This record gives sequence, C-alpha cells and structure tokens, in this order.
Amino acid sequence: MRIIAGSLKRRSIKAPSGTDTRPTSDRLRESLFSILGADRVQGARVLDLFAGTGALGMEALSRGALSAVFVEQHPQALKVLYQNIENLGLEDRSRIIKWNIRKDLRCLRNEEPFDLIFMDPPYGRGLTAIALGHLKKGGLLTPASCIICEHTAEDPLPPEEEGFVREDLRTYGKTLLARLSFQNSKEEKH
Repeated sequence: MRIIAGSLKRRSIKAPSGTDTRPTSDRLRESLFSILGADRVQGARVLDLFAGTGALGMEALSRGALSAVFVEQHPQALKVLYQNIENLGLEDRSRIIKWNIRKDLRCLRNEEPFDLIFMDPPYGRGLTAIALGHLKKGGLLTPASCIICEHTAEDPLPPEEEGFVREDLRTYGKTLLARLSFQNSKEEKH
C-alpha cells in the first residue's frame, strides 16, 4: 500500500498481518479522492473512524488536510497506525484514539465538528448506521460536513429522514462507496 498523491506521494503504508483489518485498496482510495476533489480536502479537519491502517486520513493529510483524528480499537491495527503516522512524519497533524465506536463517540466530546469524515467499518455488523448515529448525537457534523462511508449492501445507510442525504453512491464489486451530507445541525453535544 502507498500514498497516492500529494506531499507524501508514493510513500509506503504498512498493514497488519491477518484478516482482522481490511485496508481500503489503492484503486478505491484513488476513486474516492477523485470524487471528493481537491477543494474538499484542502485545509479540512478530518475524522477517520474504524481507521485501520489510517490510509484514508493519511491520504487526506498528504493532499493538504489541516489535521486528522484516527479512531480505532483493534490492537494490531493501532500498532501499525502509530508506525505509519511516525514513518510519514505526521505526528504534529494527527491524533490517535483507541476507542470502541460501537458504544458511543464520547472520546470526541471536546472536538469541534469535522469537515471530512471517513468510515470504513467491518462489514456485516451494522456499524455504519451506528457510527452515523453517534456522529449526529455528538454534534460532530455541520451541513458543510462531508461523510464518506465504505460499506456493503448488507450494511444499509440510515434513511434520509434521519438527516443524512446521499449525495453520491458508487459500486466497486461488493463494496459501496457513499458520499453523504448532513442536513440537521441542531443536535446538541452530549
């Protein structure tokens, strides 16, 4: 795996051994950032949920994002994530939080809303809808926030009446890549 573009172009990213972490492929990442465009990434505050290797957040930092918060709970993934951040010299623009997103996002309660949110949860566990609910409840979104969800058809997105609007949906084999916006910023932080 490698960084595709920006100041860290062609730099390597490590991935944990085994099948517990499913890194976003270079091809899919390239498509994702093409969909986003440079304007959406430049100067953005990024949240990378279910970060795994951190490839999505690090790609955003390479392309000009201001900062990134990486949230992950798996010990092997965390170890590799710390190594990747250090190897790429991104410590001053990154923060890593060990947290189980399934229960809540209290770990982010002192954060301002994020501009760009990446979510690539384990497939088939319903974690996409759970994490979106936590983002909404935690006051971590504004109408300007862009949310990118990598998921499968078995992990449906919440209905639009919950405030999330699907702006774009692409299919890559069994993987769906959805770009969402949030239209209800009246939720209060808890």
